[in-house]
Amino acid sequence: MKFFPETTLLQLEFDKVKELLAAHCRNEFAKKKAIQLRIHTRKEFIERDLQQSNEFKTLLQSGQYFPNDFPLSISKELKLLSIPGATLSGEQFLLIRRLADNTNNIFRWFDEERKIHFPSLSMVLNDSYYEKAIRLMIDEVLDELGVVKDSASEELSSIRMSLYRKRNELRRVFDKIASKLNKQGYLADIEESFMNGRRVLAVFAEQKRMVKGILHAESDSRRTTFIEPEETTELNNQVFSLENEEAKEVFRILKKLTAQLSVYAHLLSAYYEMSGEFDFIRAKGRLAIDIGGNFPMIVDKAHVKLINAFHPLLFLYNSKLSKPTIPVNLTLDSTNRILVISGPNAGGKTVALKTVGLLQIMLQSGLLIPVDSDSELGIFKQLMIHIGDTQSIEFELSTYSSHLKHMKHFLENANGKTLFFIDELGSGSDPNLGGAFAEVIMEELAVKQSFGIVTTHYLNLKVMANKVKGVMNGAMQFDEKNLMPLYKLQVGSPGSSYTFSIAERIGLNKNLINRARKLVDENHFQLDKLLNTTEQDLQNIDKEKRQLQQLLKENELLKKEMLETIKKEKHLQEIEKFSIQNKVSEEKIAYLKDMERKLKALVIEWKRTENKQEVVKTMDALLFGQKEKIRSERQQKKLNEKFEEVGGEIEIGHKVKMKQNRQVGIVKEIRGKKAILQVGIMPITVDLKDLIVVKDKEA
Repeated sequence: MKFFPETTLLQLEFDKVKELLAAHCRNEFAKKKAIQLRIHTRKEFIERDLQQSNEFKTLLQSGQYFPNDFPLSISKELKLLSIPGATLSGEQFLLIRRLADNTNNIFRWFDEERKIHFPSLSMVLNDSYYEKAIRLMIDEVLDELGVVKDSASEELSSIRMSLYRKRNELRRVFDKIASKLNKQGYLADIEESFMNGRRVLAVFAEQKRMVKGILHAESDSRRTTFIEPEETTELNNQVFSLENEEAKEVFRILKKLTAQLSVYAHLLSAYYEMSGEFDFIRAKGRLAIDIGGNFPMIVDKAHVKLINAFHPLLFLYNSKLSKPTIPVNLTLDSTNRILVISGPNAGGKTVALKTVGLLQIMLQSGLLIPVDSDSELGIFKQLMIHIGDTQSIEFELSTYSSHLKHMKHFLENANGKTLFFIDELGSGSDPNLGGAFAEVIMEELAVKQSFGIVTTHYLNLKVMANKVKGVMNGAMQFDEKNLMPLYKLQVGSPGSSYTFSIAERIGLNKNLINRARKLVDENHFQLDKLLNTTEQDLQNIDKEKRQLQQLLKENELLKKEMLETIKKEKHLQEIEKFSIQNKVSEEKIAYLKDMERKLKALVIEWKRTENKQEVVKTMDALLFGQKEKIRSERQQKKLNEKFEEVGGEIEIGHKVKMKQNRQVGIVKEIRGKKAILQVGIMPITVDLKDLIVVKDKEA
């Protein structure tokens, strides 16, 4: 990715983001990669890096352990390993063994299931494999402390056995001499010491001639001399000789091991890079958690759609102070490529501009960015920026001259893959002339299909944004009532500079403010006032919109709760229904059991009695009488649902119910103690005592 000027990344504070990333790295390889973070322009590389960061972020948030515990730097050891004739020490081999173990743990962690869940992370293992021979070769020679084992060679085993015996012999002889001289009062309080690797006696200076041997040194006070007894001199020489032989044999073994492992020097370097790569990805995941980073959608074209985007450094700063950070929402696409942001000073125009620039660079560096996951970002091949005072003493350029020089580069090099940012376009010159140049520059950038954001106070640029294709207005909102900036970007309409409102806020004399108002062109003042009013109206609409959304959200919540209540009620009704059904079933079972018992008794009675006819009558009554009873009860239930009994004297025209068969009819005629009823199409004569007056139940 190309940048103009060279200080672009510094102006957008990308160096601070890299420092935050490096602070999360544990080994030197990862830290170096973080500081030299590469910015890609190919979609597959960007998506791979973002996916790896996102997968490790998921690992961290879920509390899963990833076995990459090798924070040490062993680039020196790996370099020595690849040099013919070099020899590594036991401690250096321990580092290599630890690296091999770390790699083994990583390969074992990526089982088939994890390869499916973390496909991008598993790609780091591609083109590599774990070689267990490395660990076996080291373990064959060295113990856990990095000391060469006796079994490393027969010669070393023999030397160490001889050395062990000679040291024991030397110890016995020396202890005997020391005990003798100590009894004679020749030795000082410390009795003995070591000089040049040899065991010596601490003899009082005045008694040194009484002890035969080699004088090695004297104490600072000259009161004590250190003498090697002549009885141990030869033994010390033998021990010293054996130690030299041991050192030579150990060196030979380590040199041989170095030569054997040099075959795997390239593979071990790959292991080291793999460990550093995973540490680097882990750091990106940690940074994403800190700043609330997410994985947006990537499109392979010039495009910017930010939803709830935050400046990561501002977000971290405000979080420490427990202050909210206002998000940025904007879209730059093929229809609207250039956004002109206006509004009051210190209202957040430059912050909004820097937020877009920094997030675009972070994204193309493979870093998750603080936006909603529904955001969409494209890929740009060059990024140009012009922010702040660019006055140059070295080249004798004024602010405006330097400004025009930058604009010249923009116009000559901008294209459809360019993302540019210009803060205060046209500033530093006469407002009318500078505004005219600014208008021409913006028109030319629009013709070149470039994408960008421009901040300005010029009224002509605000007007132009509504006329030139591809250019749109935006404004930083301002609370005129409380005279406070809201730091919120409103896309679609220009904003007022609130010059006089800010003057009132800081307490300037009202007479001076009114005099200044009179000096302003009336049309200009009216237009600025109109922008002011429009912006306030938009803020009110936005506020009402938020309130409406809140009400809709609450309504949706109530609807959800109501549906849950209905669901629970239906569930309770089902339970009640099943309970009733079970109760009916229990009654039927009880009835059948009772019927079975009675029938068994009748069968026994049939066999025992001679009066078979009586048993048949009883059985008939039991079976068919029960059915008649059930039928009668059902009919009664139906009648009870339609009619209710009122009683009283029976008269012609009354509805009456027959007590015996429970039918309902209308009284047509009364003859003494009998009544003629109309039931259906047939007249029936029934005794009055068998009838009861009823009436229809109300619905």
